[in-house]
Amino acid sequence: MSAQRMPSKPVLYIRSVLFWVGFMITTIIVGLAVILASPFESDVRLRISKTWAVVSLWLLKVICKLDYHVVGMENIGSRNAIVFSKHQSTWETIALHVIVPLGRWVFKRELMRIPLFGWALACTDPIAIDRGAGRAAVNQLVTRGSEKLKRGKWVNLFPEGTRTAPGAASKYKMGGAILAAESGYPVIPIAHNAGEFWPRHSFIKWPGMIEVRIGPYIESAGRKPDDVMQDAKTWIETAMQEISDPARWKR
Repeated sequence: MSAQRMPSKPVLYIRSVLFWVGFMITTIIVGLAVILASPFESDVRLRISKTWAVVSLWLLKVICKLDYHVVGMENIGSRNAIVFSKHQSTWETIALHVIVPLGRWVFKRELMRIPLFGWALACTDPIAIDRGAGRAAVNQLVTRGSEKLKRGKWVNLFPEGTRTAPGAASKYKMGGAILAAESGYPVIPIAHNAGEFWPRHSFIKWPGMIEVRIGPYIESAGRKPDDVMQDAKTWIETAMQEISDPARWKR
């Protein structure tokens, strides 16, 4: 989108206000539905939560004029895997509900203490870990993650651990690679430039098209965690160079 056609800041703020109103209403309604569905199996609750993601992405498209395009969707095959996603924004925490088939999320345990939202998260069969527990947290991830993978479930995680600003270097944490190496399940790398449109700590959602790249399976059986992580990081960061636009990093 050219600079001449970019809406003014007041218009962008108004759009963002309208989005947040719709987003909060959707979160409350779907969150309650997920909690009420507690007697049912976790896949049912995850299908309900997926409606939250679908509606939220629709609100972004209609109100904020922010859409997304995926390349490599065919790489999400029939064999379940561990998803390593770039983490720049809140956007991917929504979109991966749609992109990955009923993925189980890895996140810090503290999130489940948030009223309603956290309670709903707790009902989606997550892998909630104590990030301050060091090696014990990795052991939690490997034990719980392996169990879910053996049940045929996908596992979603952000190897960077926290949101990283576009263009900023980040250290990839080894927990996911250890899970992959010890469980023998492959890794699917995902790159995207959502942070250029929905920056961390930003109220404004900039209009445009988020580019998502999904890579092929990275095999892990019989390999060292360092090697698995290096392959995943190289793929993600190479794709990031192709889809990133430095002109959008500081707006």
